[in-house]
Amino acid sequence: MSEKTLVALSGGVDSAVAAALLVEQGVEVSGAYMKNWINEDNILGDCPWMQDVEDAQAVAQTLGIDFEVVNLMDDYKSRIVDYLLKGYEDGVTPNPDVMCNREIKFGVFRDWAISQGFDAVATGHYARSMLHEGERAVYTGLDPNKDQTYFLSLMQPEQVVDARFPVGELLKPEVREAARRFKLPNADKKDSQGICFIGQVKMSDFLQAYLPDEPGAIVNLDGEELGQHRGLHFYTLGQRKGIGVPSNVYKKNYVVVEKRKSDNTLVIALEEPDTPRLYSSACILSQLSFTNAPLQERRHMQARPRYRAPSVDMEYIPMEDGRVRVEWSEPQRALACGQICALYDGEWLRGGGIYAEILYDEL
Repeated sequence: MSEKTLVALSGGVDSAVAAALLVEQGVEVSGAYMKNWINEDNILGDCPWMQDVEDAQAVAQTLGIDFEVVNLMDDYKSRIVDYLLKGYEDGVTPNPDVMCNREIKFGVFRDWAISQGFDAVATGHYARSMLHEGERAVYTGLDPNKDQTYFLSLMQPEQVVDARFPVGELLKPEVREAARRFKLPNADKKDSQGICFIGQVKMSDFLQAYLPDEPGAIVNLDGEELGQHRGLHFYTLGQRKGIGVPSNVYKKNYVVVEKRKSDNTLVIALEEPDTPRLYSSACILSQLSFTNAPLQERRHMQARPRYRAPSVDMEYIPMEDGRVRVEWSEPQRALACGQICALYDGEWLRGGGIYAEILYDEL
């Protein structure tokens, strides 16, 4: 008997093709759009969720599957938006897309699907759901330019069991070709680039709308004041552009090396191969999450220190306090507390953790 699968139709081509492939395979499929965010005050400009709903519904009609809109706005605000804003207020750099997958898509949306009698939830992620020693596991997508397992790294084992990723075996051009073969109405729709389910919104615009400016000093490594910043939450470690302090006189870029919450100071330095507090050889991860069995022993494995970063060999060292020390095979640039480190055994996604401390050689 085929499993009953609910496809999260976002309005985009990837989830549309995921649904089409499952229908072609004879799976019992329904579609649903997650209504997670509405910019009711229109302070962020274009938030095209209504167009996305129409596109998702048109896909469902083309495929002849049931479709509905699931309202998760309250959960999204409490689990994602509040998490995002609090992170920036606390001086760290949160990752809403990773949290959205764990807390919303494979969290409350999955729970709703199960309550409605579905056996699995499918999405348009470029990842592969495969069996490993009899257990469902997540592997990297076959398209190296589109692999999205980094964003799935905080999924829980019970979520992995129910997750399906039909497009993970395809390259992006093949997904477009499949969309045209299935005559999907959004076959040529452009990929979205906004914050998870908030739309075509720059993070700086979002933060400006919800967090007040908190101006402070911009200083160099010697403590000399070079200018004023608008608020630490507008800057990221490793940032070169938009700092507001000209550096071309040195023919080098100023780069952000520290956001000092204690006195609301932004620290910058001229970028060199040995710029202090820019490159780190080790870090501490907290809030570890594992897609299958927990990793409790010291081991050599791989990690992605950030999205789109190549896999890096590292030493995984569990600590007595439940955190993990990661020692990189080569120094990593501009890691930020609050961001996510994804853990791998080759192509097998083992889990992830949140940067709690960045350890620098000079310390």
